[in-house]
Amino acid sequence: MSSFLLCLSFAATAQAPANARVLTAQPPPERAVYGNYLGEPGIPPEMLTSGFLTAHPDIRWRREGAYSYNRKEYELALDQFTRAARYADKPSQAMIAEMYWKGLGVPQDRELAYAWMDLAAERMYPNFVIKRERYWALLDADQRRDAIERGQQLLAEYGDDAAKPRLAKVMRQAKRETTGSHAGFVGGGLRITPMTGPLAGTGMTIAPEKYYAAEFWDPQAYFVAQDAEWGSTRHGQVDVGELENVPATEEATPDPEATPEP
Repeated sequence: MSSFLLCLSFAATAQAPANARVLTAQPPPERAVYGNYLGEPGIPPEMLTSGFLTAHPDIRWRREGAYSYNRKEYELALDQFTRAARYADKPSQAMIAEMYWKGLGVPQDRELAYAWMDLAAERMYPNFVIKRERYWALLDADQRRDAIERGQQLLAEYGDDAAKPRLAKVMRQAKRETTGSHAGFVGGGLRITPMTGPLAGTGMTIAPEKYYAAEFWDPQAYFVAQDAEWGSTRHGQVDVGELENVPATEEATPDPEATPEP
């Protein structure tokens, strides 16, 4: 997964009034690692079967995008991140912003990059808010007006009001199609044996009540769990002041990650 998804690649401090809360960069979310298979924050590795990923296209397409990005297949990565972005995946929206900002796989377009990062910061995840403010500080007045105008169309298609219901529909349909319809999946003390994913072939099993826990399948609980993992402030408005100029540091290269099964 790209290091940008885990932590900011720059150092920054914010100057704000004494009574304002200052946003600070957050450490990488915890992720289980099995060999070269990097897990997802808050999701046990045994859950990441092909069926689970199909039911959670936000995760599936972000993982596909990260794999392509690490291979420097930027055009493919952008398409895959965009698919994830349609399902309310904020890290993917941030990666799209970074690609437009740097011109990776697309012509450099910093106004569009800001619009995407503004979307990524919609839930006030600290790292994305800080990055958005850094972008804003580097745009001139005309670029800022253009970025805001172009962002309205993106908001209508990829903002949470549109994208969260889109993901919720897929999750609910997938759960209806699997719960109670396959032997070994639910009820009667039966357990799930992962046939795909990082723990396929290990012989381990998963209790249905764990696999179908609300935080993985109930859309509202799922988004609450995401907020906890990605560091949402969840305390209302946060004031971010002007960023100080600091010496640039070399950006880390993305960590290799095995592609998830289709």
